[in-house]
Amino acid sequence: MKDTRMFLKKMGLPPGDAYDLPTSEKRFVDGAQYRLEVPGIQGPGPMEALFEGLDKHGDYIHRVTQTKGIMRLTDNEIMKMLSIAKEQKVNLVLAIGPRAAYDTSASYHTDEGQKMGYRLRGQDQIVRAIEEVKRAEAFGCRDFLVYDEGNLWILNKMREKGGINPECRFKLSAHCGHGNPCSFKLLESIGANSINTVRDIQLQMLSAIRQSINVPIDIHTENPKSSGGFIRHYEVPEMIRVGSPVYLKTGGSVALSHSWDTTNAQAKGRAKQIRLVQRVIDTYYPDAVISPKGSIG
Repeated sequence: MKDTRMFLKKMGLPPGDAYDLPTSEKRFVDGAQYRLEVPGIQGPGPMEALFEGLDKHGDYIHRVTQTKGIMRLTDNEIMKMLSIAKEQKVNLVLAIGPRAAYDTSASYHTDEGQKMGYRLRGQDQIVRAIEEVKRAEAFGCRDFLVYDEGNLWILNKMREKGGINPECRFKLSAHCGHGNPCSFKLLESIGANSINTVRDIQLQMLSAIRQSINVPIDIHTENPKSSGGFIRHYEVPEMIRVGSPVYLKTGGSVALSHSWDTTNAQAKGRAKQIRLVQRVIDTYYPDAVISPKGSIG
């Protein structure tokens, strides 16, 4: 394997997983190591409830992600969620659809077919996905959750050439299933502004990925029952240290599945999970630097 590892090094990639777990010196533009994100908030009602739960204890986050898709929201719901995001000074990330889950694909609904993730089937689906971005962009949304690498590539080209607002940012979903430095380097090169790892990424793998890219890495600190239900709070301090800059995706264990309709009570439950994660950070990595409230983009 020596020659292969040497070739990877010549390509600017780590020769293997980084078991020495070096401390990452990379940071967000504001100098921070980590930010907090709550995924799976599907509408304005749960979004308001989430911030009620956070405000009650003086907690704050930096990003909220809607995962069911823009096409599942009315215009008024999009505008209301953007208004809440502006008021709370957070990034709102809306998911791009229609994904395979909403397609007529028979294969997606089989055990084997689900392995393709939420990628788009056919060029018409690419067109429809771009139209969804344009729709939300017209209301002021600038952050989008992408489930398909080809869709990411063309959206980046449109961003470069004026087809969509150049301030748009693209976050690649964990459902694409990426978990190695080569994949992350490719995704960064075609326009990803932040990238989700597979949910069970190990620390030595995360460290190697960090050495290969500069954009923020998004990491699940916990998961819905449908994707394992495991909670990784005690690993979070090391996630920050070796993976910085990172978005810590927290609150998922409250839900049954990735696209579950979050109730107001569940949204407040996700706010509690933020406090639990922050306690672990404060106890075991008190020097970790969080972005101030209102740090977006």
